[in-house]
Parts: sequence; C-alpha cells; structure tokens
Amino acid sequence: MAFGDDASGQVIGKIIAGEFGMLLGRRTYEIFAAYWPNHDDNRIGEAFNNATKYVVTRSLDQFDWKNSQKIDGDAVAGIRRLKASAGPELHIWGSGDLLQTLIAADLVDEFRMWVYPVVLGKGKRLFENGLPPRRLTLVESRSTSDGVLLNTYRPAGPLSKAPTQLEKPSKAELVRRKKLATEGS
Repeated sequence: MAFGDDASGQVIGKIIAGEFGMLLGRRTYEIFAAYWPNHDDNRIGEAFNNATKYVVTRSLDQFDWKNSQKIDGDAVAGIRRLKASAGPELHIWGSGDLLQTLIAADLVDEFRMWVYPVVLGKGKRLFENGLPPRRLTLVESRSTSDGVLLNTYRPAGPLSKAPTQLEKPSKAELVRRKKLATEGS
C-alpha cells in the first residue's frame, strides 16, 4: 500500500464501517482465508473476519475461515437470491472472474474504481472482452494527496450503439481505408 494516505483510509473506513457480506471467488477466498483470520488487530481484518463470506466455488467443500458459506451450482441464480434477501449489502473484493459474471448478469449496483498513478504494463482487465457495453454514471470522485483517484460509478443502462463507420465515407476516409488495406497485405 505505497499509496495509502488519510483520504484513502477514510474511504476504506467508510466502506467497511457497517455490516456487509463478501462475495468471493475460490482463488480470492483462498488468498484471503490464508491471511485475514490472523489479522483481527487491523480494522480491515476485523471487518472481513466479521463479515459473512459467500464463496462461489465448485471445488471447495470445507471452509476454515469463520462465517464462510458456499454458493454452489448456478452462481448468478444464487447471488440473485442473496441480493433479494433482507441481508446487508454485498461487496466483491478481488475475484475478477466472478466480477465478469456479475457484470454480464447486471448484478453490480456500484463500481468503486481506484486509479493509481502507476504503469505496470500487463494485468488483469476489469472489463473483459465479451461483456455487454454499459454506461456508467459518476456519483463521487476524490483525489488523494498521492494522486490516487477514488471514483464511484453506478450502472446507467446499455450503451446505445453508435455507427462504427460513416454512412457515406468522405474521399479522405476512402483513401485512408485503401492505404490500410495496402499496408496490411
């Protein structure tokens, strides 16, 4: 956490202050379950340890981390039932593959995207190919003293399809296309 400061600490504190459940994929569950149960002395550890963990997995049957439950079978149907119940709000931490499934099923109510001023090269994509295009509405944005942007978005419906090409290409566009076709061969 080389970019931790008071502003990001306040936001994390607000996120974990109330009661919440956690949605986790198997890999993230295994990583978290190996670390957080031993860190109850930390406010994040305390909040994570107290939260109910809903783990989407086909392979795990035993959970050593307290308050962990399996979502088996159809993950989307199981999460829809959870969201319809009277329980606390659900957070997904990590779990990129699960996140893709939730986005595709329109089960994400809010995105908290933090942009760090670091270029790493390759990495896991937040929005993978194949997801339906969606509009997002920015509902909050903060900047930290370290230059981290803390953005919160909410889904705003499908993205209208814009034409990808001009209906009547200009002469310049036709020349450009011909040049591209020639360069490609």
